[in-house]
Amino acid sequence: MMASTEGAVEDAGARASGQGDEAPKAQEASLKRKSAEPKKQTAKKKKKARANRTARPGYTVHEGEDMLLVISSSASQYDGSVWAPKKKRGKKNNAATSKGKGKKNTATKKKKSKTILRTAAVEEKGEEMFVAAKPSDHRWGQNLPEEVLVNIFKMVLTQDGAVPFLCRAARVCRLWNAAAATPVLWRRVAVGHCWVAPGKSQLPKTQSQIKDTLDWLAQNRFSQLRDFSLHHWSKNVDHAVDFQVEGLLAYLESHGAQIRQIWFTHGWKNDRVLASISRGCCPDLELLEVNTRLDSKDGELAVCVQALQAACPKLKTFRMLNIHPLHKSMRHAAQLSPGFPLLEELCIATASYSYVTDKYLRDILFGSPRLRVLDLRGCSQITSAGLAALPCLELECLFWGQYFSSHVVSSSLKKGLHAVTQKWKHTLRQLDVANQLFSEEDLELAMCHLASANNANTLHSLNLSGTRITLVALRSLIGQMTALDYLNLSSCRSLPRGLKRVYRGQEAIRQLLGKLE
Repeated sequence: MMASTEGAVEDAGARASGQGDEAPKAQEASLKRKSAEPKKQTAKKKKKARANRTARPGYTVHEGEDMLLVISSSASQYDGSVWAPKKKRGKKNNAATSKGKGKKNTATKKKKSKTILRTAAVEEKGEEMFVAAKPSDHRWGQNLPEEVLVNIFKMVLTQDGAVPFLCRAARVCRLWNAAAATPVLWRRVAVGHCWVAPGKSQLPKTQSQIKDTLDWLAQNRFSQLRDFSLHHWSKNVDHAVDFQVEGLLAYLESHGAQIRQIWFTHGWKNDRVLASISRGCCPDLELLEVNTRLDSKDGELAVCVQALQAACPKLKTFRMLNIHPLHKSMRHAAQLSPGFPLLEELCIATASYSYVTDKYLRDILFGSPRLRVLDLRGCSQITSAGLAALPCLELECLFWGQYFSSHVVSSSLKKGLHAVTQKWKHTLRQLDVANQLFSEEDLELAMCHLASANNANTLHSLNLSGTRITLVALRSLIGQMTALDYLNLSSCRSLPRGLKRVYRGQEAIRQLLGKLE
């Protein structure tokens, strides 16, 4: 039994050796194929991963007042991780496999070194850091720094406005949404035909959506709002104005000390704004303008001048355009202020009838010696004596023309213009007394005072349209005022035909003087 068994073993060994070297070779080939297939798949995955990677920026963006600063960072957090990934540790199977890996690793190292050198050369030359994976890749908007995208949006807003552009841009991607939410972009907002085409009525559902949208914008986007306007709206106006006024009042109470200039259009909701200012929420205010439309029927505004003087002692410009100010006195006389000591411009111009009297004007200007500009166009109740009594000694511009409808104008002649020109003949640069019915003698005396000024280069503009100016008064004035470059003589009934027109430029005025002589 032992012999037979050993013989069987010997026969099996002989058969195995008799097959020659074919069996080991087949086994080695099968092992190589099995080990090579996962390596090829891993290499393909690595190649795809490298192809899809994009170079991350090695710089930071800082926004200045008028430019963007791009500063490269030498120690970027992405250095090495993008171009030279860490090697994966693994066991070597056999000598043949290790030789193949060695060749591939050597080739890979060469490629990596070339890539690193190329990247360093790009950084030294200052070339573009963002390179798309493929020429057809249009994902540049997702790779831009947010600061750059915000500045691009600013350029678009100058032409298209914030609404609806920013609302639509916010739906592109997360980056655009974050950029569109920047408060700086929402400082000026004009809302027009955004939801409904012009001329079409709004459905109840649309009106509800508009209200919800306005409420959301007011709570989430209008933190730095400075200018808001509604165009072509017939509905939802009250709702929009309500949240604007409430937001403005809250802003004045919390940040009024930082405000220097305020403009607002007068309306039935805006009296609260002026009342808030009069309570002292804007102590450093320098400019205040309240205006309304020329055809507005609701132009009356109750103004407590004494409270405003106490609340805004630094006011330099005060304008009430087409407003009918109503006098409102303070309850406690002890709170009287010294007026507006720094006031340089007062405008109470209107295109309709005015309630401003000499007393009201004196209450505003009794403590304003620095006044330079006084606009009283339309204030027919102001007299020459009231102007001459003002404490302003260096007035440069006086606009006192009457431009409202003729049926309101009084037909009785006025007197005292000569007292006004005598008071400010050395400082007046512009004088407008259009449609003021002063007598011919008064006008002649007033022009003589202007002509007798020490500096003949002072007066530059004179509007005598619709007055009773005579040729004698014109000769004495034009002959002395060498710097005069605007003269309005239209509708002057006392002048002959051919002279009643507007003269612009010193040459045209010199030709007029030649005709008068």
